[in-house]
Amino acid sequence: MEMKINSLDIIIPVYNEGNNIKDTLDYLSINIRNIKKIKYTVYIVYDFDDDDTLPVIRRIRKDYNFKVVLLKNETGGVVNAIKKGFQTSKGDYILVTMADKSDDYEILPDMVKKARNGDDIICASRYMKGGRLIGGPFFKQLLSRIAGISLHFLTRIPTHDVTNSYKLYNREVIKKIKIESDGGFEIGLEILVKAYLLGYKIGEVPSRWWDRSEGVSKFKLFKWIPKYLKWYYFLIKELYSRKLKNIFYL
Repeated sequence: MEMKINSLDIIIPVYNEGNNIKDTLDYLSINIRNIKKIKYTVYIVYDFDDDDTLPVIRRIRKDYNFKVVLLKNETGGVVNAIKKGFQTSKGDYILVTMADKSDDYEILPDMVKKARNGDDIICASRYMKGGRLIGGPFFKQLLSRIAGISLHFLTRIPTHDVTNSYKLYNREVIKKIKIESDGGFEIGLEILVKAYLLGYKIGEVPSRWWDRSEGVSKFKLFKWIPKYLKWYYFLIKELYSRKLKNIFYL
């Protein structure tokens, strides 16, 4: 039986994305036109009033077939921007995506289809068959690929790409999980790991990813690696401790 989804909220954290945001929203608009019977709201989450994204949004927000809301993140930082979006959202499902034109919106109909078929989290997967990375730093790509594929094989988590922030979430999952992340984009891995341990259904769709062509990336690789590793090892430890308990209590 197909699950009814009436509303989908889209969270886009921004930091001086004035050169990218129109193209991002244009690309988004084109690809949600074919997804029927869903009301969309896009939350542009910003940290400071002088962000050069804001005047662009105010000029173009009426041009789209969805509502565009400016949402200020008073505490600053990308992890708090995503949390702010989660706290504000009222949609049945929530999409987290970036404003730098890196994410593949052509797969949105397939992501929504999986949600309608009962998946609670749908991951855009660069490392499954059909996925692809285009550009970007080699070392960052290598670490991300190793993390995703190794965690898939070690724990059977049903995605090959645990580190991609581009995910579609059932809002009920977000409500159930206590988010502890305080660094950056590791928040997506934390939610995924905790949802998997709670038994929620996870799916993936092959996705392309492009390195940004405008602006400067806010991804802090070496600062955030320990925070990603925390949730990587947390999942392995939790699953293997459960297996040991099952062995000793048979």
